[in-house]
Amino acid sequence: MRKSKPKKRTILPDPKFSDTLVTKFVNNMMYSGKKNIAYEIFYAAMDIVAEKTKEDPVEVWKKALANVTPNVEVRSRRIGGATFQIPSEIRPGRKMSIGMKNLISFSRKRHEKTMGEKLAGEILAAYKDEGSAFKKKEDTHRMAEANKAFSHFRF
Repeated sequence: MRKSKPKKRTILPDPKFSDTLVTKFVNNMMYSGKKNIAYEIFYAAMDIVAEKTKEDPVEVWKKALANVTPNVEVRSRRIGGATFQIPSEIRPGRKMSIGMKNLISFSRKRHEKTMGEKLAGEILAAYKDEGSAFKKKEDTHRMAEANKAFSHFRF
């Protein structure tokens, strides 16, 4: 590659929980640069989670995020005119990013009234190893397991 790798940006911790992972999650959740609104949604969801579980909401959220984070993924590779789905390990940064994006996208598709309630509902479902985001992870793992025979084509 001719160009040098871009520098990693430092992410500041969020104001309430002082955690950089929360900031990354909020950055993924925000639309059109509206970070304050994204923070309000996240904190509202954390209040609902704390109310329902009677535990530390950030720990519940981290456990839920760990439950929806996949370890392997399948990538398409063309070999001799045929396209194979090749399972491969995911690097840690991408792993966390996929988990966050799945949690956010599936919470947006839920049918509660506000986004805070939707996010809280998906977090609680993921915490209990259920819900759409967890199912997506299971499907990804199942697909990788089914295509394990093609793992010797790894790039």
